[in-house]
Amino acid sequence: MKEHIEELLNQALLHLIRDGVLNEDCDIEPQLERTRTSEHGEFASNIAMVLAKRAGMPPREIAQLIIDKLPPSRQVKHAEIAGPGFINFYLNHVALTTVVKDILYQGDNYGHRPPNPDHEVTVEFVSANPTGPLHVGHGRGAAYGASLASILAAAGYKVQREYYVNDNGRQMDILAVSVWLRYLELCGEQLRFPDNGYQGDYIYNIAREVRNEIGDKFRFKENDVFDGLPPDESQGGDRENHIDELISRAEELLGHEGYLAFFETSVNSILTDIQKDLAGFGVEFDHWFSEKELEDSGAIAHAIERLEDNGHLYKKDGATWFRASALGDEKDRVVIRENGRTTYFASDIAYFLNKMERGFEKAIYVFGADHHGYIARLRAAATGLGEDPDRLEILLVQFAVLYRAGKKVQMSTRSGEFITLRELREEVGSDAARFFYVMRSHEQHLDFDLDLAKSRSNENPVYYIQYAHARICSVFRNLEQMNETHNEAIGEAALKLLTEPNETRLLRELSRYPEVIESAARLRAPHQLAHYLQALATEFHAYYNSQQFLVDDENIRNVRLNLILAVKIVLANGLELLGISAPEAM
Repeated sequence: MKEHIEELLNQALLHLIRDGVLNEDCDIEPQLERTRTSEHGEFASNIAMVLAKRAGMPPREIAQLIIDKLPPSRQVKHAEIAGPGFINFYLNHVALTTVVKDILYQGDNYGHRPPNPDHEVTVEFVSANPTGPLHVGHGRGAAYGASLASILAAAGYKVQREYYVNDNGRQMDILAVSVWLRYLELCGEQLRFPDNGYQGDYIYNIAREVRNEIGDKFRFKENDVFDGLPPDESQGGDRENHIDELISRAEELLGHEGYLAFFETSVNSILTDIQKDLAGFGVEFDHWFSEKELEDSGAIAHAIERLEDNGHLYKKDGATWFRASALGDEKDRVVIRENGRTTYFASDIAYFLNKMERGFEKAIYVFGADHHGYIARLRAAATGLGEDPDRLEILLVQFAVLYRAGKKVQMSTRSGEFITLRELREEVGSDAARFFYVMRSHEQHLDFDLDLAKSRSNENPVYYIQYAHARICSVFRNLEQMNETHNEAIGEAALKLLTEPNETRLLRELSRYPEVIESAARLRAPHQLAHYLQALATEFHAYYNSQQFLVDDENIRNVRLNLILAVKIVLANGLELLGISAPEAM
């Protein structure tokens, strides 16, 4: 309906331009918005106010000219001028009721656009380092990224979902050494654990896995491990220097084969655990992209060569620097260290270039709020590579704070004392977790009320929405028990029977669904869909409580059943995009 009215406005403008009433500068794309209340019609346009300066006329005069030239339409009852020059559109009843036929005919595809091969995007999200289990902070990025990808696909984008596996570099070496030291403990050695090591029971679990595979083959005494190393932070030294030297000692003692055993087992064990957690959370990826493969394929060297060819690199203090400050970043960045090893940022640059060379129109990154600095540096990198920085989009997801019994739940990731995503799912369920994570804008901090998420009450938004779907299913079960059927093939004559105020409000909500999908995709805002589903559920519950569906009058019964069947379809469609089930009974 929105597109239909936009087309009417376009035709009116073209008539006025052809007649010389408006100049060619007035040929612009009209914008429509839903009105807040039906008293002001269904849609409103500010086109007359936008054109006032170009046309040199008062907005209300332009608005009247446009209204006079609007082509006739069975859907539009009339248009009128409001306020300083808004054009409000009032729809015929048939335009509202047609949505029921559209939904029943299109089913799962209602509100979806066909895939457009010219709008191919890759959405990278979660991408947690495989150094430990996913925690509740990762959960919000997972829920947001998965929901956004599904909404983009529904809006006609060709979407690829990607997880970037940071399986290379220093953090992975720290993980491997942490597992080796726990392995030595399991072999009977008494060792001090480095301040910068990874803690938590999961490290012991991986160490047991390694020991079950290779036995005590790589057992060493404490003196062998620590003699001659610089002191740790708790010993009055530098924790970073200590762990780096400990990594070198591990590589020396274990040799390539032994070190690889701890490294690969650690990475594979945690990555497998991450994949299981995400699958249980309803989050799937089309591609798991390995950082190690990025380096092995020569992609990092290729990206650095591109920066060099474009004149954006220089040498300083034995390192190779990217002149990022000249391209919008706050400072220049090292891409090759003085020891010849490339930096994490060099990998980031190569990864972006790889995405562009795979042909994506846009690369969307979903990062945590602590990655704010990445926006300027990656845009600088895109420019330095000779790519359009607008093909890069970074979305920052703010932190989620858990509350139980009104009190903040404390978490610490370094000590290993944190609530995992798996524990959250087990406590509140995947459906509640997915909904609560996306019910606020990703740009807002989220207070996650565990008690509310577990409650079976109307105050729990996901329960409230799912209950609406289950209630509709119960109506049709009752119909079956009465040995009655209903006719989905309804015509305009029957649809005219939907005249109750709450029926009109339901029809209005149903017709908004395609616009919500389009807006949520354009603004990268899954919370808009969450809010819409709450509004639709509210209108349905009010209808359920005020009207009888299984009435004796067959025509009224059929048309009301088809109306709530349309509600059921839209609720299920919207919940699916958010990764949430639509139960038939509760």
